[in-house]
Amino acid sequence: MPNILATLMLMLWPVVIWRLFVNLPPGRALIWSLLGAYLLLPPPPAEFDFPLMPALDKTSLPNLAILIVVVFVLPQRPKLLPDSLLARWLLAIFVLSPVATVLSNGEPLIFTEMFIRGLYLQDAVAQPINNFILVIGFLLARALLQTRADQRDLLIALMIGGLAYSLPILLEVRLSPQLNNWVYGYYQHLFSQTIRGGGYRPMVFLYHGIWLAYFVLTALLAALALWRADSGQMRAKFLLATLYLAAVLVLCKTLATLVYAAAAGCVILFMGRRAQVRVAALLAALMLLYPALKLGNLVPSDAIVAQAEAVSAERAHSLNFRIVNEDILFERAMEKPLFGWGIWGRNHLRDSTTGAITTVSDGYWIIVIGVWGWVGYLAQFGLMALPIWLISRELRHAHVQEQDRLRSERSYKLLDAPSARDTSEDGLSPYIGPLAVMLGFNMIDMLPNATLTPTTWLIAGTLFGHAERMARARLHGAQTSDAPQDTNTDQVEKERPRTIL
Repeated sequence: MPNILATLMLMLWPVVIWRLFVNLPPGRALIWSLLGAYLLLPPPPAEFDFPLMPALDKTSLPNLAILIVVVFVLPQRPKLLPDSLLARWLLAIFVLSPVATVLSNGEPLIFTEMFIRGLYLQDAVAQPINNFILVIGFLLARALLQTRADQRDLLIALMIGGLAYSLPILLEVRLSPQLNNWVYGYYQHLFSQTIRGGGYRPMVFLYHGIWLAYFVLTALLAALALWRADSGQMRAKFLLATLYLAAVLVLCKTLATLVYAAAAGCVILFMGRRAQVRVAALLAALMLLYPALKLGNLVPSDAIVAQAEAVSAERAHSLNFRIVNEDILFERAMEKPLFGWGIWGRNHLRDSTTGAITTVSDGYWIIVIGVWGWVGYLAQFGLMALPIWLISRELRHAHVQEQDRLRSERSYKLLDAPSARDTSEDGLSPYIGPLAVMLGFNMIDMLPNATLTPTTWLIAGTLFGHAERMARARLHGAQTSDAPQDTNTDQVEKERPRTIL
């Protein structure tokens, strides 16, 4: 069980958040509040469990504390709701659809030796609160992380977090994953799952070695994005950080993250910004359509397992185990396809006598669709995917405007007129492509794993905020170009979109 230090860390983190927002710009305070909590606080089962509230752990407690600090500390409250009408609908459905899940799951599940109660009014209150708390980081990132500088701050924070975390990672690679046990008094997962390839797979203060490996991958891609975008003296340091984090990732002994690193790294290195976003949009669409593909038997599971077996028989066995359980749980989910089975493990198959769970849910997608059904699935993953598609839309508009400008400049050149500006710089952020790629691959990793983390929502919110900023600039530019030449300057200022903070 968690010791007193684990409880104290959870109690003190809201104070840390308050000091960060007092001493740092709001965007940086948000990044370090969430990232620091994710990396340093004790994982479940360390939590505070209050009536009618979700358990406050290393993910939910910082989100709630940040919202309170933002409301009462910042001189100007950020606008939480997004501009996009579709995003508002998805957000409302995601937060409120558990009410329909509760109403359609009032019956208990009865077994010979036990029963599982049906859902009732308390759940209809607690679960919408839980879902709202889950997306607070996303909503605040959308409001506070909108600019190119904010994107760079996020990438640098991820890289620094990965470099700092590499020290306890290397310690656990050598001594076995014991830091959470030594510091917080308990072991957060099965020790047998940390033994891999003749050595150990580290965990530090995260829930599982897969989560740790994926965080190192995120830090690696952040360093790679910074190296490609930078042209100053820091570029060599970013390259060294990339190479070092790549070596650390290999020591994490997780095959899937190595595959992602190779694929995502090639996309970031060799593709342009628009192509990167298109790849990310394709990955997000695949994630959203995956249950429909499963329903139509269009997922080549046998071929995927065969490819894995060519690399490692052990990994192929693990993957096949996941797929078999996934198929069983998906069949169970389709018994209540619209709003799902709800909480308390009702989405699992159980032994008819003892009521013990007989299935294992690894992928986040099967958990969501089993618990909340198609409605909850499309709402939650739609919120994650929407920023990528909004960025893609704004890049298309920017490309059209750039082509129009180039045609106009060529016309001026024919008249011996000087060019309006250098055509080699389109003024777009060099970080939106890599961030979109990072989000797209994270969504794909939620097929075999449940790697939804605070960094997922941070990246999604940052892309969302930047897409809205680009849209406002585009609309304002169109209004300005359509306005009469003698438009009053004061009136233009009134119509100009204001920065949220």
